[in-house]
Amino acid sequence: MRNSLLTSGILSAMLSSLCCITPVFALMAGVSGIATTFSWLDPARPFFVGITVLVLGFSWYQKLKPRTEEEIACECDTDQQPSFWQSKRFLGIITVFAGLMLSFPSYAHIFYSNGGGQTPVAYIEQDSTKTNKIVLDVKGMTCAGCEAHIEHEVGALQGVKFVDAIYAEGSATIEYLPSKLEEKTIIEAINKTGYTVIEKPKDQ
Repeated sequence: MRNSLLTSGILSAMLSSLCCITPVFALMAGVSGIATTFSWLDPARPFFVGITVLVLGFSWYQKLKPRTEEEIACECDTDQQPSFWQSKRFLGIITVFAGLMLSFPSYAHIFYSNGGGQTPVAYIEQDSTKTNKIVLDVKGMTCAGCEAHIEHEVGALQGVKFVDAIYAEGSATIEYLPSKLEEKTIIEAINKTGYTVIEKPKDQ
């Protein structure tokens, strides 16, 4: 029963952040198009977080509550130490893992850095040539990890000077050199990640 509860807690914790974990795996595997596969789970995130907290809270209560005289007597009769899977250490490991999963959206962006303390790829391009600035409506972003994913992909394009994606607004602001890059190339790069640029109708 206890193991079943813990399994449910782990699954809930993973599901609560799956929409942000998938883009990271997609980037590592080189198949960024699947990034938004689980974005439909994002509205249910509070539900999964609640289940995880309740399951872990109940498990810790069961582990820490005072034992009855019958339980103490039974333990003396068997004279056996509880297994690792029933220990506080195992429950602690599960709790830490669940915590990391629940908070994943807040630190997912670190996986999109080029590492080594270098300047993020989205801001490498430095040129005094005249630039164009566009603001695109982007559908599918649900967390900071999604922002970082778009910034990483667009920032890798030659000619991009600045890119800033904001999931709460569903937008991406890009400043680029028109002499090196076309707007449609930027849109294609975003669409390939699995997020979708909502193109505004052109004025008649």
